[in-house]
Amino acid sequence: MLLAVDCGNTQIVVGVYQGEKLLCHFRFESDVKKTTDEYMVLLDNLLRMEGLNKQDIHHMALASVVPIFTEIFTALAFEYLDIAPLCVDHTTDTGIPILLDNPQEIGADRIVNAVAAYKLYGGPVIVVDFGTATTWDCVSEKGEYLGGAIAPGIEISQEALFTKAARLAQISIQSPLHAIGKGTAECLRSGIIWGFAGQVDGVVNKMQAEMGAATVISTGGLAEFISSYTKTIKKVEPFLTLEGLRLVYERLREN
Repeated sequence: MLLAVDCGNTQIVVGVYQGEKLLCHFRFESDVKKTTDEYMVLLDNLLRMEGLNKQDIHHMALASVVPIFTEIFTALAFEYLDIAPLCVDHTTDTGIPILLDNPQEIGADRIVNAVAAYKLYGGPVIVVDFGTATTWDCVSEKGEYLGGAIAPGIEISQEALFTKAARLAQISIQSPLHAIGKGTAECLRSGIIWGFAGQVDGVVNKMQAEMGAATVISTGGLAEFISSYTKTIKKVEPFLTLEGLRLVYERLREN
């Protein structure tokens, strides 16, 4: 079985594949204070909940945008699973040429998202990933990574607002009843939800003016919720990053 691990700044998402089938998946908080041993205990317990154990894992593919997590999960693979992990970066042979001025700047998660999006939908395609940051990634008809855009994500934007505005309290992310809010909570929900939906559509429209019409898909923790308020996103793929990791691993194993 393959363990696919996506380490982000806010959350770590893990999936277990048997062939092309995603057997189970887990999402937990990114915590740089946790040790390799602690993450292994957490992972072992989660696997056991699904009737699996660490002996079932024979391969690992890792996408990390946090260097300390790259170190932790690489050590975990060697020490506890007795395997050498595939750590995806801009030098990995993914089959997707990266047409950037400085390819080393692109995050591994954005690389594997592009791989999975192109495999699932062909090109041109735009991926909108709702994570710690909201990212847009563009892939050409030929399967080339063209570039993208980055903006502050929904949750960190909320935190910044509530930290700086003394009279605004933290709210849960829910559907706004009206665009014109009648109270503070309703105003915040309207601004956050419609504001981010409009931002997504605005950036996508600008990108399509440059690259031509493209299929637009989304992924990330809030993808399903926010995408329903946009006009441009047509498909939601919650586990696009994990699928990209699987595809890259399978490509390299075949070669």
